Amino acid sequence: MPSRAPIPYDFLPKVPALTVESDDVHDGRPLSEAQVFDGWGFSGRNISPRLRWSGAPDGTRGYAVTCFDPDAPTGSGFWHWLLFDIAAEVTELPAGAGSPGTSFGAHGPNDYGVKAYGGAAPPPGPPHRYVFAVHALDVDGLGVGPGASAAAVGFAVTAHTLARGYITPVYGG
Repeated sequence: MPSRAPIPYDFLPKVPALTVESDDVHDGRPLSEAQVFDGWGFSGRNISPRLRWSGAPDGTRGYAVTCFDPDAPTGSGFWHWLLFDIAAEVTELPAGAGSPGTSFGAHGPNDYGVKAYGGAAPPPGPPHRYVFAVHALDVDGLGVGPGASAAAVGFAVTAHTLARGYITPVYGG
């Protein structure tokens, strides 16, 4: 198997780690059909996984949750989910929190072009990694406009991250 670039957060400034857990996704293990895209020749259910986290540092005022595929053959990866402006009291999201219209925070547009969770849909080849990350933020709102791109949301999240943790399942092959 060819070598892969590091997980997308390895090159960022180091921050303390959050503990992130899930009953639905696990490091290095295949995603279930629930987290796979429903389209592009896939017949998954497009349901974001249940996530819970702990260990946020003092000064945490909010959270963001993202899912990113660093192995997508785009030259810039593929954003599957951007949920931000999550209240500081929230330490768990149920399965399906990435659906349109949920009240857990604001959705940024994923690379499918929708403001929701979009499941895995890799091309044929080696399995791709799906980095489900929780970011503890020093702000209660990112202040990005409703038309902000995934890159702009990612930039704002990174600029305000106090701590981060992630789970990286795989899919494809």
